Amino acid sequence: MRARPPPPCVRVVDRQRFVPRAKAACARAVRAVGPKLPVVVVLLDDRAVAALHRRFFGERGPTDVITFRDGEICVSAETAAREARARGIPPLHELLLYVVHGALHLKGHDDATAAARARMRAAERRALRRLGLPDVFAKARRAAPPRSPSEGRGGAGAAR
Repeated sequence: MRARPPPPCVRVVDRQRFVPRAKAACARAVRAVGPKLPVVVVLLDDRAVAALHRRFFGERGPTDVITFRDGEICVSAETAAREARARGIPPLHELLLYVVHGALHLKGHDDATAAARARMRAAERRALRRLGLPDVFAKARRAAPPRSPSEGRGGAGAAR
């Protein structure tokens, strides 16, 4: 029996005030996806994410998650809190969806086409289930149209 390799290093930097006690859960969310490289999750407010969105994508305004190929996942906790309120789910669940989405990009998933988005949505559901979370998309169907992170919000996806 081969030994399992150790999980990659995951560091979470919390620079927001919208979703309390999120650091440990974000690290678990990255590990649930299992990217092979070290990952840094940075929890930010809309203003900071909007600056990154403009700098790297030339788009105005915030987005939910921006993933950089070097292993950095920048997440707007402010957007997560706002979207969670609108959809009637806990802000931490929405935030973890964004972290999982970013980690899936690091693992090679793409959401550029409808078929790729469907595969990514299924992978998001599996990862969230591994974390013991309910289907955040089921609640969304009742409250608002379901969408993956970045879908319909000028989403950034994987960056340069």
